[in-house]
Amino acid sequence: MQSADPMLPQAARVESVRRETHDTLTLQVSPLAGEFQRFQPGQFSMLYVFGVAELPISISGDPETCPPQSYTVRSVGQATAALVAHQPQAWLGVRGPFGRGWPMQQARGRDLVVIAGGIGLAPLRPVLYQAFRHRGDYGRVILLYGARSPEDVLYRQELRRWEQQPNTQVLTTVDYGGLNWRGNVGVVTTLFRRVRLEPAQTVALVCGPEIMMRYVALELERRGVEQKNIYLSMERNMKCGIGLCGHCQFGPAFTCKDGPVFSYDQLEPWLNKREI
Repeated sequence: MQSADPMLPQAARVESVRRETHDTLTLQVSPLAGEFQRFQPGQFSMLYVFGVAELPISISGDPETCPPQSYTVRSVGQATAALVAHQPQAWLGVRGPFGRGWPMQQARGRDLVVIAGGIGLAPLRPVLYQAFRHRGDYGRVILLYGARSPEDVLYRQELRRWEQQPNTQVLTTVDYGGLNWRGNVGVVTTLFRRVRLEPAQTVALVCGPEIMMRYVALELERRGVEQKNIYLSMERNMKCGIGLCGHCQFGPAFTCKDGPVFSYDQLEPWLNKREI
């Protein structure tokens, strides 16, 4: 059972490991006892790798089929390399879920425009699960996804399934296509020319590198989407997860407690300031 102390990890077991790309894996994790607290799309957990580190990782699975919880992790350093090295039956510590997620309730009855860059598709995957599970609650669903190369594209089978959904558009682009790639090449904002938006009907959810999110937000604004209807997920240096340590402070807000999802009108005054 989840501890009442938010700083005390819950013991959990890795149930399965699935390779997504050459450096990215998805871990399915279940509690050793009790159950995980139900999460909202966009929330994250603190995963404790015994003897190595504790890491903030977005929950990337279906909110309505938990446990197990899914975590998609890219190996970019010692701590994440240790995490993705886990095999089934290995133990982890889990704290959370923490943070404020995507505005699924506010988006009901409106078009969902989901824009992801790289590993940023992982925090948005629960949004797509929920939108397609409750398809009648939303208007059009548009997914624009950018990856570095065809080999770096996440969730390939799910992308194919999602594009078969009614009233749905899925577009993928890569920075470098290679000789055998027949799809789009270019940054994710180049996909906007293939999309018809109804600005007053649109709620946009964006996750990826900060520079990519800035340009996406500017493009959405240029097309008439209001700042209050553009939401970004910030990935900052989170340590405690509950707003105590101050590592993730961004302007007046704490990413872990007040985010990681913010509306663009909250973030815009701070995004272009240096060293924040």
